[in-house]
Amino acid sequence: MLYDLIAPAKLNLFLHVVGRRADGYHLLQTVFRFIDLADTIHIDATDSSEIIRESDMPGVAPHDDLVVRAAKALQRVTGVKRGAAIRVDKRIPTGGGLGGGSSDAATVLIALNRLWQTGLSRQALMQIGLELGADVPVFIFGQNAFAEGIGERLTAVDLPPQAYVVIQPVQNVPTVGVFQSSDLTRNTPQVKITDFSGNPVGFGHNDLQPVVLSMYPVMQDVYKWLVKAGCHARMTGSGACFFTQSTDPDEAQLVRQKILNELHKEVTAVAGGSQQVPIQAIFACSGLTEHPLRHWLES
Repeated sequence: MLYDLIAPAKLNLFLHVVGRRADGYHLLQTVFRFIDLADTIHIDATDSSEIIRESDMPGVAPHDDLVVRAAKALQRVTGVKRGAAIRVDKRIPTGGGLGGGSSDAATVLIALNRLWQTGLSRQALMQIGLELGADVPVFIFGQNAFAEGIGERLTAVDLPPQAYVVIQPVQNVPTVGVFQSSDLTRNTPQVKITDFSGNPVGFGHNDLQPVVLSMYPVMQDVYKWLVKAGCHARMTGSGACFFTQSTDPDEAQLVRQKILNELHKEVTAVAGGSQQVPIQAIFACSGLTEHPLRHWLES
């Protein structure tokens, strides 16, 4: 049986670094919000034990690809002898702080748990996901969530209907370098989930943003331009994407068009027509109330 499944992106509505463990991992507080910007995963179970990646990921060897690693991790834990053919149609920008690779891995775990009939619980799959990356468990959790620890302690939150404009700069930001920076604030005071739920729009900040802006001139240029254009933008995750909040999809489309119009003015104002603002893509998105595959797993 072939599955064609949606793997949604996420936004970090805020991201506070509140400490650091002895092993070097950072302690965070954040709220994850799923959005309808998504990859599509095509996955089919096979009778051989081989995991076949049918799509190309430039710069990523098959054995390093999170979807392949997720499938092999499920094989290892369950002892299943079956394999899978997996193709990913990418729409979520890579290296953008939107959790695309983590979401793809989570979708593969959920799908193969059903295709291979391994019968693991949500919690068991989340534990496998945590070994793959700190953002993987929330996609298996399946609900917008207040996250603590290294991102694995999750509490479901109800979020109001909201739309977003996601701006992708012409820049990838490796996460590791950001967390290693000596300039990173690591002692932001902890908040309670009630602090956020009482004022979810515009709450908090992203402690990683000033570090990324100082490390990457392109990011600084894009952020300054967005501010100048009247956009109240915030970076998601460790970057590189920024987002703005809108009340509904229609307003998000208007904001997206406004940004595109401003970019066009910049292009036409430059001799030779070369674009000066390093923005690669702009997406108007809606927030999701839950992950599309949430009900594939028992709570």
